[in-house]
Amino acid sequence: MNHSAPGNADKTGESLAARFAEAPHIAVSTSDERRFDSWLAELEPAQLARLEALLAQPFARDILAGIAQFSPYLFDLVRADPLRLIRLLECEPDAHLAALIAEARGAVLAAPDEAEVMRLLRRMKAEAALLIALCDIGGVWPVMRVTAALTDLAVSSVQAALQYLLRQEAARGKILPEDPEAPEVGCGLIVLAMGKMGAGELNYSSDIDLIVFFDPDAATLVPDIEPQPFFVRVTQGLARILQQRTYDGYVFRVDLRLRPDPSSTQVAISRDAALNYYEREGRTWERAAMIKARACAGDARAGEALLAEIAPFVWRKHLDFAALADVHDMKRQMQTYRGQSEIAVEGHNVKVGRGGIREIEFFAQTQQLIAGGRHPELRVRPTLAALNVLAARNWITSAARDELTKAYEFLRRIEHRLQMIADEQTHALPDDKEAVERFAWFFGYGSREAFARDLMHQLEIVQGHYEKLFEGDDPAGTASLPAIDYRVGPDDPRLLQHLTTLGFKKPAAVAQTVCDWLTADYRVFRNKQTRNAFVEFVPALIDGLAHAEEPDRAVTAFDHFLRALQRGGRLITLLGQNRDLVALVALVLGAAPRLGEMLARQPQLMDGLIDPRFFGAMPDRRELSARLAATVQDAGSYEEFLDRLRLFGQESLFLIGTRILSGTVSAQQASTAFADVAEGIVHTVHGLVADRFAAQHGRIRGQETAIIAMGRLGSREMTASSDLDLILLYDFDSDHPDSDGEKSLQGAHYFARLTQRLISAFTTRTNYGVLYEIDMRLRPSGRAGPVASSLVSFADYQANEAWTWEHMALTRARVVSASPEFTARIEQIIREVLTRRRDRAIIANDVADMRRAIAQEKGETDYWDLKYASGGMVDIDFIAQYLQLVHAHDKPEILDVSTLQVLDNACRLGVIGQPETEILRAAARLYHDLTQILRLCVSDRFKPETAGTDLQRVMARAGDAPDFSSLEARVKETQSEVRRVFSALLEGKSPA
Repeated sequence: MNHSAPGNADKTGESLAARFAEAPHIAVSTSDERRFDSWLAELEPAQLARLEALLAQPFARDILAGIAQFSPYLFDLVRADPLRLIRLLECEPDAHLAALIAEARGAVLAAPDEAEVMRLLRRMKAEAALLIALCDIGGVWPVMRVTAALTDLAVSSVQAALQYLLRQEAARGKILPEDPEAPEVGCGLIVLAMGKMGAGELNYSSDIDLIVFFDPDAATLVPDIEPQPFFVRVTQGLARILQQRTYDGYVFRVDLRLRPDPSSTQVAISRDAALNYYEREGRTWERAAMIKARACAGDARAGEALLAEIAPFVWRKHLDFAALADVHDMKRQMQTYRGQSEIAVEGHNVKVGRGGIREIEFFAQTQQLIAGGRHPELRVRPTLAALNVLAARNWITSAARDELTKAYEFLRRIEHRLQMIADEQTHALPDDKEAVERFAWFFGYGSREAFARDLMHQLEIVQGHYEKLFEGDDPAGTASLPAIDYRVGPDDPRLLQHLTTLGFKKPAAVAQTVCDWLTADYRVFRNKQTRNAFVEFVPALIDGLAHAEEPDRAVTAFDHFLRALQRGGRLITLLGQNRDLVALVALVLGAAPRLGEMLARQPQLMDGLIDPRFFGAMPDRRELSARLAATVQDAGSYEEFLDRLRLFGQESLFLIGTRILSGTVSAQQASTAFADVAEGIVHTVHGLVADRFAAQHGRIRGQETAIIAMGRLGSREMTASSDLDLILLYDFDSDHPDSDGEKSLQGAHYFARLTQRLISAFTTRTNYGVLYEIDMRLRPSGRAGPVASSLVSFADYQANEAWTWEHMALTRARVVSASPEFTARIEQIIREVLTRRRDRAIIANDVADMRRAIAQEKGETDYWDLKYASGGMVDIDFIAQYLQLVHAHDKPEILDVSTLQVLDNACRLGVIGQPETEILRAAARLYHDLTQILRLCVSDRFKPETAGTDLQRVMARAGDAPDFSSLEARVKETQSEVRRVFSALLEGKSPA
């Protein structure tokens, strides 16, 4: 199979079905294949005959069977309208797409109302989306033709919607257009397409990035209309028409957050305000973004004029030193720490991950920024066109251009195929090997291994070119730092001024500490080579710590770290030789005081960062269990066993946390890893404590004990600061309730004492701190009930006494330590409880009441409280729990401990719509990504006004936002969407 998908230009004029050149790899004898055949069997005879004739063409049947097997979204489009599918397979694709867009534009012009406009645009999008997917999957169009088609569709949709709105405003007498048939001419409203839309290279399920400006002087507004409210209202109307979910779906999600300071500005900004902003405050990433800006709708003349006025901001004749430093800084922020190890395929993000699409874009854009002011020929929007010009002008080699072009096209095809699965704006491969194997089949490979080999090859090529970018131009970022002698201490006014300028609140104390590093008798620096290596990177270290959330505290933490090092020569030498690792340590100490304090107390935790496996695949449960067993196997005493457990837990937390900060694992991978560590520890503690207890008190005949994980451990959605919500269940032969040890105990008393021992093993503070905080409030009867429950009483309580909220909690119950037989008995009881028939209205009312009670207790107005805010994670969890309780009786397949998996199940089973599912899944992923960061870095409530730049940057990267203001705007919008879905499902309120 040809994975570069060159397209079939020689077959132009033939039907789409006749032009297919490749297809997914279909697994043999799958239920998914039968699903396609079953759908065919349901068709009317005439439709079936037409379709079978088309499916006789090479690859055609495999393509449609592959869609049924791998893409719920596309298969829904196929099933929704068989005649549409036939029409597409019979058409000449280029001509059909052009006609489809033209017909929709004409129909919109004649539409009687907004509802009809929305219907027309959505039907155009659905047909175009299926056509474009077929052309991509079947190798009919090369990937850049696919991106151009998607862009044409988006531009036409924006233009049609805006033209309709302006005609409506003209009819209301708000504007006086020069040409009533083209009210956008001279209207003063400027819609800039940004990013991939501006460059003509949209991805399959892309948002469209727009910035809306207006020129009040050029406007056709009637004299008494205030410009800003008018244009804001029109912009909001444009976004509504394009992205509001209706029965027919949506057209495009609209992202207006690339505008200046989006968290505090209106969605339409005046031309003068924009120019003033870019002149005074515009940042380097905004210059890079403006490379691709294109006036796509509204007043074309005013748009081109505005871009011409912004051009000096983007294309500077003489690149100033600060801007060049910014470019380096952007690169450093993207790089994080590369390490020596391989990239893990599972979970890899082909857009922002190492070797990904963004590195290719950055490679081109930064060189355009640097040289485009003096070389106008570099001012091109598309990425591949930029690489071409850079090669033609000898900025890069032809080999670099060719390799990066091939990698870019390959990665873009992966991106498209990922997004075709569920029409989600995702860029990450699945987290487990089986799911990657299925994706590889969909992408046309016969195995995960073959796909992974090609993917790794392309990622490594991109990384190689990216790493050489600005090679030799001060990769550590220290050249711009002034030549300061840090040995002089707090008596030098110049040093104090420098430290104050960097942002230290106690410059004299910092100066003394740094002077001590360089002159005092630290044990780690007794080796001259180690001291010399350390001296070299002190300037970079100070600069990094200065950007921390609490710079003075970060310096103190690093001082503790250095003082605690006994034999750190190898580590310090490594730091001196690897500036990326210095940046990682500075990031840890600066952005995450909690991890910094752990590192200061236990410097040996750093050993894990040096392990070549550190940035490879996350260890699975089996590997973690093996490491844990090796850690505790030769412990000489119970106390040493507890110490080793705590050290293992802290090292695991530190390593996972550092990977979160450096952006090399997804939040989902981190959640699972935290849960795997906790589960392994719980199982180990359970076994050892039970054995030690039995040695003292004996065992009861037929005894069984089980630890049930609830909450975040149960759902495998843990963070660095999660407590363990546990329930202990037991059973025994009631005819022989006494244990057989020297200090015999009876029945319930035996298991209560055992549970207390277990809790003590977790919570007792040793030399290495506390293992986990334990929360057992979710046991039957809560705080008032016994700490351990018999299986019989647990079953009876859940069946007859438990409240709705307790059954909601039970949806996350998972046995993490028990014999297989006892596990099966417990799981059967839980399943019987969850699959009981329930009254939907009663459950909805109970869930809504509980949400309101939580809001009263915890508050819901702080949008950075991602858990409890209105539209926050609790809303999503409650929706998932509600859907399980009311549908599990008829559709038990909905059940799962994971909120994201429940949403997937619910959508597949038809109990919640695809649009709502997408909103909730995207929101849950955003909240998980940000929560992982916040739990690492902030011990109390997050306050943006006091957060340092390190933390803001890490959060913006985690939320895939260009800066913190954009992230803030995204969080607010997301919470509004989630609350709308929650209200519609559970409170009966209209989602409009």
